[in-house]
Amino acid sequence: MIEVKKVHAFTGHSGAVYSLEKSNDAALFYSGSSDKYLAQWNIEKLIPEKFAAQFPSIVYSICLIAEQNVLLIGTSAGSIHVIDLLKKEEIKILQHHTEAVFNIKYNIQEQVFYSVGADGNFAVCSLASLSLIKIKKLCNAKVRGIDFSSVVNELAIASSDGYIRIFDLKTLDLKKEFIAHQLAANCLCYSPDGLYLLSGGRDAHLNIWSVAMNYSSVKSIPAHNFAIYDIVYSPDKRMLATASRDKTIKIWDASTFELLVRINKENYDGHVNSVNKLLWSNYKNQLISCGDDRSILVWDIQLTQA
Repeated sequence: MIEVKKVHAFTGHSGAVYSLEKSNDAALFYSGSSDKYLAQWNIEKLIPEKFAAQFPSIVYSICLIAEQNVLLIGTSAGSIHVIDLLKKEEIKILQHHTEAVFNIKYNIQEQVFYSVGADGNFAVCSLASLSLIKIKKLCNAKVRGIDFSSVVNELAIASSDGYIRIFDLKTLDLKKEFIAHQLAANCLCYSPDGLYLLSGGRDAHLNIWSVAMNYSSVKSIPAHNFAIYDIVYSPDKRMLATASRDKTIKIWDASTFELLVRINKENYDGHVNSVNKLLWSNYKNQLISCGDDRSILVWDIQLTQA
């Protein structure tokens, strides 16, 4: 029912790779590492690109503002570096967080971008002026995950206190908060149709929540052996993938949430350490993964007829 092929392994980072982000060119993508470098790679030619940038601290998050040709780089020092891709230069450094910036997302409809970090803060900034609109202390724990759905006009944030907090996408008013995981809630992802919110935690569970039913539990899956660090949907919306500290990637049916395949070192020559981030590229529907082993792996994953 599913075919998995390892296409390529990119190497070059000298430290753990924590972040991946698409480029305006579907064949290119970015990575960020504990070696403090941002790098760019070509999955069509399977070569590193010449573009690279070094920062004063670890790169934990990358966000491409596609319409403006701008990259936002979140670091372990709490800074967000703004890179103009056309000029290939840094145009601003934002210091709204006091500790590591774990996640950045932008919303072109609302003309803002959101960031969350180890300081427990949730920040909202203007895309036009890059100025701070709002910052809110959510908890005394690390805040790692953020996603939003324009379908239901809601934004969700996951934090290490185990809570998920739901905000109105336009007013940013808190609508609901609930304990989602027994331990830390690390990552979350709205389904493309806005029907579900998926979350992954330190408890190794993949939890599915019904958005229409006020985020009531649909299913709780003991998906991995250790913490789940990322959840992504495939571009064709038929599959989703989870990444874990247990060194594996798992591919799931997006409709039934049934497990389709487990990708590990033994069966598919996968990662040998924690898998930290996933990027499901529009280029040939290829999945990209990175981890503590300093490698970036490219996967060809295809559903086949029974």
